[in-house]
Amino acid sequence: MLDIKYIRENADLVQTNAENKRMKVDIPALLALDDRRLILLKEVEAIRKKRNEVAEKMKSASAEERPSLIEEGKELKVTLATKETEYETVESEWKTALLAVPNMTHPDSPIGASDEDNVEKKVFGEIPSPSFTPKSHVELAEMHDLIDFERGAKVAGAKFYFLKGKLAMLEQALTQWALKLMVEEGYVPMITPDLARDEVLLGAGFTPRGDETQIYSVEQSDLSLIGTAEIPLGGYHMNEIIDENKLPLKYVGLSHCFRTEAGTYGRESYGLYRVHQFSKVELFIFAAPWQSEALHEELRRLEEMVFQKLGLTFRTVDICTGDLGGPAYRKYDLEAWMWGRTSGSPPAGGGVRGGGGWGEVTSTSNCTDYQARRLNVKLRKKDGTLEFAHTLNGTAVALSRGLIAILEQYQNEDGSITVPDVLRPFTGFERIG
Repeated sequence: MLDIKYIRENADLVQTNAENKRMKVDIPALLALDDRRLILLKEVEAIRKKRNEVAEKMKSASAEERPSLIEEGKELKVTLATKETEYETVESEWKTALLAVPNMTHPDSPIGASDEDNVEKKVFGEIPSPSFTPKSHVELAEMHDLIDFERGAKVAGAKFYFLKGKLAMLEQALTQWALKLMVEEGYVPMITPDLARDEVLLGAGFTPRGDETQIYSVEQSDLSLIGTAEIPLGGYHMNEIIDENKLPLKYVGLSHCFRTEAGTYGRESYGLYRVHQFSKVELFIFAAPWQSEALHEELRRLEEMVFQKLGLTFRTVDICTGDLGGPAYRKYDLEAWMWGRTSGSPPAGGGVRGGGGWGEVTSTSNCTDYQARRLNVKLRKKDGTLEFAHTLNGTAVALSRGLIAILEQYQNEDGSITVPDVLRPFTGFERIG
């Protein structure tokens, strides 16, 4: 979240930023709540002080003075309870409104309303021009019996699936290779819990409950299934103070990810592209404020390196304000070429829709101190002063979407799929089909 002092001093700027991010917030209403909260807090403190003074007088009061002091103490107790309830109500409303205010935006991020306004930074490789009509990964999976969506739906519901045979082995190979690569880059490997407390989700900038949530929550508990390893990794140092000389702290986490995908009807969702459960290798950094911009470029470089080593055609895009989300200060996406992804409705069987298109495979965000304020993660500087840390996240590989890119770009005319060179030591085979 943003510092309320910063919001008060930059109210118009914060309101405009929220509008650019397509976030519905009312900064004047928030500041009015803050004014009311501060007034009530002073009133509560004044009543508490008066009550303490009466208690002190009681210690030395004469018999004649005690009845009036007792009566005054009772009246103060009732008044205090009423005023504390009023304060707690206003503070709750104030905190809810404050948490809804998005992070500020990097001045170089493009202004735009949707993903159509994202700016292409660079294309890696050339869009394939096969001499045959390419198939989608859904068609390829059906040909080789690699994915079972029907039985996945029978067991767990729509958009759940079973990976089978060599595709299951390929996902494991991609996981092991990506983890090994990131460890070699200095990241500490972590396997995270699949559940997190709601306070951790809120701290990371996710909404764990309510009509607009993308999170599966556990009834009669404060736990929810995580949508990304960013959530438990962000909570790893919650309520801690980290010495400056230990930063940056770099982690690479492996987790299952669960997403309801509520409100995504009509969006691109063929096959594995938008599912309710998948696995992901996620990078997460706790940094000092003066380190975060350079580290964000490092995360972008590492993501690009992963897909370059896989030999895939992809591009990097600079995300516009309207597609940025609440916590991110700046965000880059990597989009791989996918033959099964184009505009329009999918044909029966999920086949190619005529030409292919770019599909998001990873992203990386600099969240500055937005998450750290909510999670209360601070750094102790060399002079002993405290400051909120910065947090950054980046996806080394979202395995389901990585598999789409590999299957569709490495397919051959006979429908077989060549395994990328870097994965062969982990699979034990060079071809599927």
